[in-house]
Amino acid sequence: MQKGTLVIFVKAPQMGRVKTRLARDIGQFHAWRFYRNTVTGLIKRVGEGNWNTVLCVSPDGYKGTFFDDRYPIIAQEGGDLGQRMQRVFDTVNDGPLVLIGGDIPSIKKYHIENAFDVLKDSDITFGPATDGGYWMVGQRRRRARTSPFHDVRWSTEHTLSDTVENIDPSNRISFTDILSDVDEGGDL
Repeated sequence: MQKGTLVIFVKAPQMGRVKTRLARDIGQFHAWRFYRNTVTGLIKRVGEGNWNTVLCVSPDGYKGTFFDDRYPIIAQEGGDLGQRMQRVFDTVNDGPLVLIGGDIPSIKKYHIENAFDVLKDSDITFGPATDGGYWMVGQRRRRARTSPFHDVRWSTEHTLSDTVENIDPSNRISFTDILSDVDEGGDL
């Protein structure tokens, strides 16, 4: 199987612009610090592997020094979350691609290895989140690319089911480990 690409969706760590729902519960400074620590730890844990790693950063044109310069940075560009994710699947390299968010503190390297492994026999894979969304989506991208991200109720308990419902039944779908993301104070 062709070497895959891991894309980590992140925001530039600007206070007041990251983890805004969490900030309502614990304050902007603590939410900002949580985000910085979580993203830094995640990139250290999963950046190096049997895959290429790319950081997909918002806002576009980010020029700071926070992110590890060993990894290329691309812009998320405009649109809703689904449009931004689809753009990555349509334009970044060829072969298997796994996309994760930057705010799931429990992701380990073996989770990423597992995602690429299941793509050997599946067309698309998801890492479900406990809140009804997903922390990871991956596509093998050998045949026609899948476009499952339209009309999804983002940030709800319906996010995963809406996305799966958009997938043509001819595609083989798999699911990996269920993890928790941190969106609100209670999630900590």
